[in-house]
Amino acid sequence: MTLPEALISVWQQVLVEEKTEVDLDGEVFPVKRTRSRKLRVVEFTFNDVALVGLEQNSQTRSRWAKLARQGKRIMQFTGERGYVANVCEGQLNRYPGWESLRLV
Repeated sequence: MTLPEALISVWQQVLVEEKTEVDLDGEVFPVKRTRSRKLRVVEFTFNDVALVGLEQNSQTRSRWAKLARQGKRIMQFTGERGYVANVCEGQLNRYPGWESLRLV
């Protein structure tokens, strides 16, 4: 499994299938909720790199939040140095931080 495939799989399992656990190649990671907004969040590892997937908060002013308000399912992904990508309706969008992962 590649990193893009893993991120899309996490998005699929959390936001489409609404699972309470994410399975990535046999490793299982719990899906939790944030305290304030009750957004779904999952902490996981890929090739020993820690990543976090967070459901898009629709109450912000970003263009991604606007899409979330329109019903799009979006998950943001962060690494140790900040945001690296998001998945919106199954489409991976890489951010400049992607290169800091050194996995691809």
